Amino acid sequence: MVTKQALVVEGGAMRGVFASGVLDSFLEHDYDPFDFYMGVSAGASNLIGYLANQPKRSINIITQLATDKQFYNPTRFLRGGDLTDVHWLVEQSFQQYPIDLHCFNQKSPLYATTTNVQTGLAEYHRVNADNLQQTIEATSALPIAYKTLPALNGQCYSDGGVADSIPVQEAYRRGAKSITVILSRPQTGKKPSASNPWLWRRLFHRYPELATAMINRAKRYQESLDFIQSPPKDCQIKVISPNSDFKVKRLTMKTALLERGYQQGLQRGLAYLDS
Repeated sequence: MVTKQALVVEGGAMRGVFASGVLDSFLEHDYDPFDFYMGVSAGASNLIGYLANQPKRSINIITQLATDKQFYNPTRFLRGGDLTDVHWLVEQSFQQYPIDLHCFNQKSPLYATTTNVQTGLAEYHRVNADNLQQTIEATSALPIAYKTLPALNGQCYSDGGVADSIPVQEAYRRGAKSITVILSRPQTGKKPSASNPWLWRRLFHRYPELATAMINRAKRYQESLDFIQSPPKDCQIKVISPNSDFKVKRLTMKTALLERGYQQGLQRGLAYLDS
């Protein structure tokens, strides 16, 4: 019996440079044994470039577009606008770095994680040529930083990392018994617990389940790490994560740091292939 394999890629905004490096190392060596893919936020965007066989697409988007003031603009945020204009970034990325849809459509299925703002639960959308931009915008729509709630199939969504930052358990539920996980922070790193839960409930008073999801985010993140550390007996999980000297943060804008993070991903990817 053939073991079903899955590739899971965490998001993390600019920390996605690490996964872009790992995936480019895979492309360099024509490594693609996976039966399906699951990505969150920047992780889903990175996987699109990988599945379209377009090396350096993701790192170019991060260093050339995501550092632009049209995307990240604190002044605009202070004046009531978006801190991160996700719609602009997604639109420009597909215009300036168009996808080879023929190649993309030949690949195994990709699922992008989103958070339903009404239920606060994760939903996993299969990405195709017809919903590429809408799905990537939805999985990347970080609450507060991006004020729009993108719609898919009549429902509104927020960043997939709110409800399921590392969808490794979902990959297992879908039948994967060999799972490779690319993290965007050192594996020992813990997501800090939400402080002031009352503030989240006030900010999202129209969406109480989304507020609850934000409050419980760190707990669910730790549950995913625990699953990775102690998977079921019929499941093998391999992890590719940055070392402790990985300096890229969620909103790092320094190109030199981003390029270094990309190189670290390349190196870790090559080490994984050699292991």
